[in-house]
Order: sequence, then C-alpha cells, then structure tokens
Amino acid sequence: MIKHFPPLAFDGSNLGFKLQVLALRNVYAKPETIQIVLSAIAKQLSIDDATLTPETKFTDLGADSLDIVEIMMTLEEKFDISVGEGGVENISTIQDAADLIEKVMSAST
Repeated sequence: MIKHFPPLAFDGSNLGFKLQVLALRNVYAKPETIQIVLSAIAKQLSIDDATLTPETKFTDLGADSLDIVEIMMTLEEKFDISVGEGGVENISTIQDAADLIEKVMSAST
C-alpha cells in the first residue's frame, strides 16, 4: 500500500516544519480581486504595492491585528460585503484576504 503524504512547507513564523496540504487549498480570488486587495493594503500601510505578492504575510509587513481589521473594513466597503468578525481571524496572507472576499461575494449571490 502506497501512502501519499502532503508536502512539507517551512513556516518561518514558528521556525519549524508543518504539514501543509497544498493540493487541497481552495483559491477563490480572481486576479482583479487580488490587485484591489494589494492596492488597499499598500495604501493602508504606506508601502509600494509593487513589493507585494499574494503570498506576502501581513506579519512580514509589520501589520498588527488593528491594521488587518482596518484593511478588511476598507475592503468590505470597496466590495460592498460584510466579512463578519470571525472571518478576519484566519487571514495571514494577502491571498487569504482575497480568497475570503471572493468566498463571501460568491455566497451572497
């Protein structure tokens, strides 16, 4: 019997290895959604959006939880959605934020 294990990914936040099932990750965000999210984050944190990628972590940008909440409030206004309080807890990257927005928008249609 052959067992398939998920790939190992280095997680710099805890300086250890963790199992990450990359193939099962649901990516919802359209490129235009990601671009809007990138621009909003760059404006909120006063940084150049050319330095950002979807994989950029908020912690790597020096963003604290208040910054993330403010960014999500801005994005809720831009997309005319409501993420809710629980949605922000699981966001660690720009891609996570964009995916959540797409998920909320698709659920409301």
